[in-house]
Amino acid sequence: MNNVTGLMTFWVAAALAGQAPAQGTPSPEGAAVRIISPLDGEVVTSPVTVVFGLSGMGIAPAGVETENTGHHHLLIDLDPGDLSFEESLPADDNLRHFGGGQTEAVIELAPGEHGLRLLLADRNHVPHTPPVLSDLVKVTVD
Repeated sequence: MNNVTGLMTFWVAAALAGQAPAQGTPSPEGAAVRIISPLDGEVVTSPVTVVFGLSGMGIAPAGVETENTGHHHLLIDLDPGDLSFEESLPADDNLRHFGGGQTEAVIELAPGEHGLRLLLADRNHVPHTPPVLSDLVKVTVD
């Protein structure tokens, strides 16, 4: 076995031995995400335009590796404690991905009270370390 074949065999064996959970990309100190609109406590009608705010970092689409960037994920009526911050975020009705680098979204919400949060994630949809997570914004849909 030559050196190239041996090295390739090593890496394939290492990959097959087990996959460690993904690790989030480091977030810079002071990075913050917030929901600009709607405001906490606001009464709104559906569809709702949610405007995302970010400071201390930039936006890049999913799959693009650029230092100190990420893309938004909107948590709708979802407790962030129910998520793993060490692996790729799932996508469903309560966790919306904006991997195109969007900075706002128009969403349908049923009448009643809803809780909204933003969570920034890296190119692989893994939250940054430490997480860049917004405060909870509660809205009531007429």
